[in-house]
Amino acid sequence: MLESRKQIILFFFFTIGIIYISRLFYIQILDPKYKSFEVTNAIKRVIEVPLRGQIYDRNGKLLVQNKEVYNMYVTPVEVKDLDTARFCRVFNITRGYFDSTMNDAMHYSRKRASLFLRQLSKEDFARVADAMVNFKGFTFEQSFFRTYPANTMANALGYIAEIPKKTYEAQETNYYRKGDYIGLTGLEKQYEIPLRGKRGVKFKLMDVSGADKGSYENGRLDTTAVVGEDLYSSIDVELQQLADSLFQNKVGAIVAIEPKTGEILVMGSYPTYNPNLLSGKAYSENYLNLIRDPDKPTFNRAISSFYRPGSTFKLVQAVVGQQQGVINPRTSFIGAYSPMGCHGHGAHHMANLNNAVQFSCNPYFYNVFKKIINNSDRDSPFLAAREGLTRWHDMVGRFGFGKKLGIDIPGEKGQLLPDVGLYDKYYGENRWKFSYFYSVAIGEGEVGTDVLKLANLAATFANKGYWITPHLVKGIGTPNGNLPDELTEVHQTEVNPQYFDAIYDGMQRVIEAGTARRAYIKDIPILGKTGTSENKKGRDHAIFMAFAPRENPKIAIAAIVENAGYGGSSAGPISSLIIEKYLTGKIERRYMAEQIKNTSYMTVAASKAAK
Repeated sequence: MLESRKQIILFFFFTIGIIYISRLFYIQILDPKYKSFEVTNAIKRVIEVPLRGQIYDRNGKLLVQNKEVYNMYVTPVEVKDLDTARFCRVFNITRGYFDSTMNDAMHYSRKRASLFLRQLSKEDFARVADAMVNFKGFTFEQSFFRTYPANTMANALGYIAEIPKKTYEAQETNYYRKGDYIGLTGLEKQYEIPLRGKRGVKFKLMDVSGADKGSYENGRLDTTAVVGEDLYSSIDVELQQLADSLFQNKVGAIVAIEPKTGEILVMGSYPTYNPNLLSGKAYSENYLNLIRDPDKPTFNRAISSFYRPGSTFKLVQAVVGQQQGVINPRTSFIGAYSPMGCHGHGAHHMANLNNAVQFSCNPYFYNVFKKIINNSDRDSPFLAAREGLTRWHDMVGRFGFGKKLGIDIPGEKGQLLPDVGLYDKYYGENRWKFSYFYSVAIGEGEVGTDVLKLANLAATFANKGYWITPHLVKGIGTPNGNLPDELTEVHQTEVNPQYFDAIYDGMQRVIEAGTARRAYIKDIPILGKTGTSENKKGRDHAIFMAFAPRENPKIAIAAIVENAGYGGSSAGPISSLIIEKYLTGKIERRYMAEQIKNTSYMTVAASKAAK
């Protein structure tokens, strides 16, 4: 019995061995696919990099496009019998460049392809193509670099560059190779995945001399590259270029939004730079020059720079005060105490809410804020302030202050909206009251914003109480649609629409007979507010926010011009010209446009030069 089992087991293993040997014989001797391996000895994996998606404005005009080029890669282990001197002459490179780049490639991997020479034009590629048979181990891949035909929106569009070492090493899947391009800022970074498309792979049979012997398996395992999806932005490039011209020799930012959709029509940060500088072979040199510029042209002031909102913040106090029931449009503060002056205006500017808005009356809004903060049954002014500030903070936060709005480019800051924790940190728990932070009443003190938030505030007033996440892209792969839900989210302030409507008259009189007369446009009712943001390092910053027309608003806008003084003298006229162009398609007040273009305010670089 035992002997019989032993024979069965031996027979089983003998059979398995025969099958295995027969399979090896078939693979190595009979199978034609593997017969070719004796000759070819190698299968080469060739990556096909698709064209990156292009970017258009809202009217189909190109903002970012591709220019075809060729990149050379080297696989060190395959480099044999190279005439280095000839190679350097053909490609017009130095021996030092050759040695250092080859050493980097070998350090990266002897068996994997590494970028050796970037961005040869189609003409250069055609010139050297025939010579490549003499340079084993070097191959070309079709690629591209970005060009910017509109020459605008450098910070918002962003740029692509070689993948940083940390990003390369941190990738979860090995999609990117060393030397690959990736979006590093702006829309290029935010929408990297749809823009980059999908890479293709081709498997090629290579003989021992490195010659291409055709597709492996007749291309059955190959995958086709998929071109990246185009982005359709909400930007109106003609408006954007107008803003660029008006901000010549100025520092600041401007943002315009379509209130009903949250689509951004204009986003400018100044001084700016030619986006083509960060595309092409001179990227490194140009980048260093830009980041050394004292005026920081690569810094997106529209979403990142901290400004106090100044008197524009009075509009928020006005509607919050009404919602809380501490004031109404007829509320008067004539004769009420205030530690603040009223810009030289008479007492009648404190007679009612709309007068106070029209003439930006500081004492009026000091008293409004005091009522809001002290709106409590508490006897202690310290506890009342704590309760009132908490309620106020929650309400104002719903306008988008003190947090990121969620715009679809990286770099946005939350800025500052004071809360109980902030003053506890400054003064100690229950050791502060209204008199410690009353300057917040008029947008000074411990409150900070940026131009995007101010434009969003204008959109909120245009919509009478709600705003939609501001965004720069209105379509991915199609002119409209395919957007993430968060970019079309509606945000409610929970303030009754009637309280916004209640100060519309005052906001319109700001333009017609108030602090922003230079922004007036005949037959276009503009509602707005000026502001002055305190600047301890020089002249105050000029602020303006507005929307138009009054009925069914089409555009909401905000601008800040640094070191320019009053908002009505600089930021107001700039904004009104953008409004005029957008609503009418032309500029009638050309004299004003030329005057603004020829007006400059001291930049950091100019200030240093003057000294």
